[in-house]
Amino acid sequence: MSLACSRSLFFMAFTAGALALGVSYYLEYVVGLKPCGLCLLQRTCLALLMIVCVVASVHGPRRFGSFVYWLLGVCASLGGTVTAWRQVLLQSDPQQLCSPNLEELFGGLPWACTVQRLFEAAGDCAEISWTLFDLSIPEWSLLFFVAMLILGLYQLLRHVWIACQQPLSGESSHRALAGD
Repeated sequence: MSLACSRSLFFMAFTAGALALGVSYYLEYVVGLKPCGLCLLQRTCLALLMIVCVVASVHGPRRFGSFVYWLLGVCASLGGTVTAWRQVLLQSDPQQLCSPNLEELFGGLPWACTVQRLFEAAGDCAEISWTLFDLSIPEWSLLFFVAMLILGLYQLLRHVWIACQQPLSGESSHRALAGD
């Protein structure tokens, strides 16, 4: 993969993440929707993905660095996918009880316990307050994270494939033509 192609892919992923984060802030501050704990975890994963992508696009890494950046991006996307999937499941079964509000959750508990309680259920997590084309916000978030996950996994597999095609010795991987 050439340097420009790697940089442009990272920059496009950053731009898509910035647009998604901008929409979430628009829905919070202009429309007036209050985010639940799982929404905040999804924003955190999105922010991590954006940081990885913008650093990678500025850095312009070679093969190994690009592999590491894509691996970090896949980890952030996987975290967002799991979080969004959990919220979609909670919204599909509104009978599940939600845990206390965010102030009580983040009050004095350690982070590990807070995240565990958020995955059990989050305050107002099962409420569908806004839809676009009959998809709720967590469903849109899930689609975005799955798309970023597919892009990252494709790039990782592409790097592995290219690395496997190179010979272990110092020889060229191109076969000599008969006329050479």
